[in-house]
Amino acid sequence: MNDLRAERLQVMLSPEELAALDDFRFKHRMPTRAASVRELLKLGLATAGVDAVPGVKSSDFGVFRRGRDGHTQADPEGGAEE
Repeated sequence: MNDLRAERLQVMLSPEELAALDDFRFKHRMPTRAASVRELLKLGLATAGVDAVPGVKSSDFGVFRRGRDGHTQADPEGGAEE
């Protein structure tokens, strides 16, 4: 993975979530909270069966599907709205 990190992501956490993140960080001897978040994200993606490899489009991870007219919201039955 490229070490260049050009995007900033701000996340608001509850005190309990922050405590869990810090517990993970210290248990796994991670250098920073950001490193812990990246590791947890990588583990979560792997658990979901997603390979975070170069060339994967962000639209592959979205809530919206891509239709012939651009993005369309998926209906609850799994199809796309026309």
